[in-house]
Amino acid sequence: MTEWWRGGVIYQVYPRSFQDSNGDGVGDLPGIIDRLDHIASLGVDCIWLSPLTRSPQADMGYDVSDYMSVDPLFGSLQDFDQLIEKAHALGLKVIMDQVVSHTSDQHPWFGESAFSRDNAKADWYVWADAKPDGSPPNNWLSVFGGSAWEWHTARKQYYLHNFLTSQPDLNFHNPAVQDAVLEVMRFWLDRGLDGFRLDTVNYYFHDAQLRSNPPLKSLKGVPATNPYDMQSHKYSKSQPENVDWLKKVRKMLDQYPGATSVGEVGDDERGLELMKAYTSGKSLLHMCYSFDFLGPKFTAKHFRSKVEAFFSGGETGWPCWSFSNHDVIRPMTRWAPYSTTPSDLARQSAALGLTLKGSVGLYQGEELGLPEADILYEELTDPRGIRFWPGDKGRDGCRTPMPWQHELAYAGFSTAKPWLPVKPAHVALSVDQQNADPNSILNFYRTLLAWRKSHPQLVTGDITFFNTSEPVLAYRRSAGNKDLICVFNLSAEPLTVKLSKVELELEPVSHNATLEGSSLALGPNGFAILPAPAGEGKVSYKPV
Repeated sequence: MTEWWRGGVIYQVYPRSFQDSNGDGVGDLPGIIDRLDHIASLGVDCIWLSPLTRSPQADMGYDVSDYMSVDPLFGSLQDFDQLIEKAHALGLKVIMDQVVSHTSDQHPWFGESAFSRDNAKADWYVWADAKPDGSPPNNWLSVFGGSAWEWHTARKQYYLHNFLTSQPDLNFHNPAVQDAVLEVMRFWLDRGLDGFRLDTVNYYFHDAQLRSNPPLKSLKGVPATNPYDMQSHKYSKSQPENVDWLKKVRKMLDQYPGATSVGEVGDDERGLELMKAYTSGKSLLHMCYSFDFLGPKFTAKHFRSKVEAFFSGGETGWPCWSFSNHDVIRPMTRWAPYSTTPSDLARQSAALGLTLKGSVGLYQGEELGLPEADILYEELTDPRGIRFWPGDKGRDGCRTPMPWQHELAYAGFSTAKPWLPVKPAHVALSVDQQNADPNSILNFYRTLLAWRKSHPQLVTGDITFFNTSEPVLAYRRSAGNKDLICVFNLSAEPLTVKLSKVELELEPVSHNATLEGSSLALGPNGFAILPAPAGEGKVSYKPV
C-alpha cells in the first residue's frame, strides 16, 4: 500500500454546516453524500469529517456520549456506510475526528465512574481530593475559562476537565481506558474508515503528581483575554507518557492497510517540537498539525522558520500544514492587513499552502475564499465566544453554512433557518457562481491541485529556502533532476525580485507575476513558480 497520505491533501467537512438534507437547519450525512461530487471535483485526496458520534452537542460534538453510534442529528450508521461507499467510488479516502482525550459527562462511562470510588470504572477519569481548605487540587485552568477542576457531590471529589465542565478528561494512565479507546477505533476502521484526525492529541496524559503549572514567562505581566493563556502548561498536558500510547495507536492502525492518522497538537510553547516527536519514524502518528500557521502572522520569516525547524536535524516526521479549520478565524480575514484585494490573497494562500513540504489540510469554504462571518452576540452558539466576548468572539464565524446557490434561501444550504446565519458576503461567493466563472477562486483551486499532482517535487520533494528580505518568501522544491522555484510577495505593495541568469519561465499557476530576463516583477500578493534544472537558479531580494 502506497503512502497516499504523504503529501496528500485533506479536505475538512464540518457536518453541521456543509449541507442540510431534511430541512432542520443543520447539515447531515445525506447532505454530505449529495455534495461529494463537489469535493471530488477539487482534486483532493481525503475528507476529514468533524465529529458525527452521539453527543449532547454542548461543544458541537466534541463532547461524546456514545463512541459507536452516529448522532441522530446527522443521520445513521447506514448513512455513514453509504458515505464511505460513495467517497471510495469517487477516489476519496475518509478519516473522522476521534475525540478521546475527554468524553461528555453524559457518557455511561462517566456516570459509572462518578457513582462511587470503588466501582469498575472509578479510575477511568481523573479524580482528586480537595485541598484541606476545599479548593481544587492545583492551579490548572480550563481552555474555556475558570478552573480545570469541577466538584462532584456524589464522589466528594474534583474531576479534571481541560475544556467544558461537561467534558471530563479520561485517565490515560489507566490501561483499561487505552484498551477501550483502541476498541472504539477498530469499530470504525472495520466499517471502512481510512483513519482518524486525533483531537487534542497532546491532552491525553496529565502529570500523575498533579503538580501546579508555572506562569508563562513570556507574558511579561500583560493579562490575556483568557487566563488559560497566562500559564505554561507544563503538567496539565503534553506529558512524556503520550509517546508510548501513540505507538499503540499506530500498531493498531498498521493492521489496516492504508489507514492513516493526523494529530492535532494544541501547545503554543512546544507545538513544532511535539509535532516532530509524535510523527518521528514509522512507529508513531503519520502526520500532525499545530496552530503555528493558524494565527495572524504572515511574514516570510515566520513561514520559513517553522518549516525549517520541523525538518531540521534529519527528522523523519511529517507535517500536515493548515491555514484554516473550524477553530480559528478564516485566513481571508486574519491576513487581510497584508492585502488589498481578497481574490489575490486567496490565490496566494492556496499556492503557498500547496507548495510547502508536507501534507495539506483545507477547510470547507477555503476553496471559495470565504472571509470570517461577522456574527452578532445574540447569534452565538460557541461557549468560548459567549464567555469571552468581545475580546474573543469565538469560533462561530468560521463555522457558518456553505453557500451553494446564491438565488436560493440560505444559499441552498437548507430550506429552514440554519443553526448559524448565512451572511451576504458569503452568498456573493457561492459555489454556483464560482463554478460558472473560469477565473474564480474555486476554479483556481481546481487548477492548482491538478497541477500539483503532476509535479512530484511538490508532493514529496525536498525544500530549501533562499535568503531573501521581507516580504519575499522564496524556496526550491526538488525531486529527481527537476526543481521548482517558488517566490511569494507577502505584501500589498509591488516589488521586483532578481533571478540568476538561468533560462526560466513562469508556470501557468503563477499570479500577478511578470518575468523579463532576470527580473521578476510581483504585484500585490503576487507569486511565481518557475521550473529549473536541479540545483540551478537563485533568487535574491533586498528592499530599495
